[in-house]
Amino acid sequence: MGLGGVLAALVLAAAPAWAQAPQTPSRPDPTDPDAVLVEELVVTARLPGPAWWTVSNGATTVYVLGAPSLAPKRMAWDRGVFERRLAGANLVILPFQDVKVSFTGVIGAAFNFMRLRGGGPFEATLDPERRARFAAVRARLGAPPDRYATRNPLAAGLILATDYRDKTGLTTTDPTKLIKLLAQRARLPISQRSYDLGPLMGAIIRTPQAAGLACFDEVLAQAEAGPGITLAAARAWAQGDVRGALGNERTYERCIALVPGAQAFDAKVKADQVAAIEQALRKPGHAIAVVPLRPLLAQGGVLDQLRAKGFTVTTPGEEAD
Repeated sequence: MGLGGVLAALVLAAAPAWAQAPQTPSRPDPTDPDAVLVEELVVTARLPGPAWWTVSNGATTVYVLGAPSLAPKRMAWDRGVFERRLAGANLVILPFQDVKVSFTGVIGAAFNFMRLRGGGPFEATLDPERRARFAAVRARLGAPPDRYATRNPLAAGLILATDYRDKTGLTTTDPTKLIKLLAQRARLPISQRSYDLGPLMGAIIRTPQAAGLACFDEVLAQAEAGPGITLAAARAWAQGDVRGALGNERTYERCIALVPGAQAFDAKVKADQVAAIEQALRKPGHAIAVVPLRPLLAQGGVLDQLRAKGFTVTTPGEEAD
């Protein structure tokens, strides 16, 4: 994957979890848009398989599946509830997967790409301890030093995150990719947004060096620790254990918050997801929505906004098939 692809990964999942961080810390980071959860929404599912929430206006229901932000590729999960709800649905709303560069932003994106590349191997910029740790991880991943030809620590962290995930079989796109395929086979309309990558590439360059290095350190520590926590969280997700699934739901939020303009971008994504669900509630019948788990459950997140608009939200613990 080229650096352009890595930068797209920034939007989806820039950095892995801090394994021991509490799900709602006693002193939440004000730059983290999803630091605080709405605790009454964090409920273990009654039905088999992953947890679902419902949003209703009394006449129409949208079934909302909270999806993991990082999971094993082709992860197995009980699709019984999903398949019953897919039957007869009039729409499937998906989180964004594809990040584009608009025609007007192509020149600027290419310029920013060139500014991020070059300057020799990134490890040459590190102190001896970090250099040794990074070189050991890089060698284990089978990546040569010039794979990380940048002096930008945030860009280096994004490349490392992608290499680590590729090597360990983790992905930011499952189970959404499978759900999209099944919806297409069922010939259902799909609502899925894409966003312009160009401004984010420039924003990475403007990220303060210290913040970028902190993000790099977080990625490095996760690559050293290995995928055990992610695998455990994925198993919890598949069993409807929401709290267990949230154990690894600190993916892009902590690092994306360090990038200039990122909080506004995050707010726009959530607003678009809320608007798509609102639109689906205007049509009789039922629809399905897939939303990343923590943005779904955070204060100011998708369900919190929908409740504030007067819609009825039902938790996985209240559901009847």
